[in-house]
Amino acid sequence: MPRSVNSVASRARRKKILKRTRGNFLARKNVWTVAKNTYEKGLTYAYRDRKTKKRNFRALWIQRINAAARQYGMSYSQFMGKLNARNIGLNRKVLADLAMNNPQAFEAILNSVK
Repeated sequence: MPRSVNSVASRARRKKILKRTRGNFLARKNVWTVAKNTYEKGLTYAYRDRKTKKRNFRALWIQRINAAARQYGMSYSQFMGKLNARNIGLNRKVLADLAMNNPQAFEAILNSVK
């Protein structure tokens, strides 16, 4: 009895990955083995960088809060320490947004903890 190979499923599996590697350069988009490695490596980078993105944004927010607080003569660590002592529950994302887009509100918060 001849060996049965499910070529329909195999081709569909290959086409699915080749479709996802469209837009890549040279063999990375149309040579199966290269495209497959590229695709898998891309998924690894995507997973890793979803975590890295959170770190980068937190660092950016801290820099923005520090810059805004120093305009009023207070360092970031002093500002955050006094916020926590007063039980003001604003997170860094909101504070950075206020520092950038609404300096009056940020100044009011800063004056309330001084």
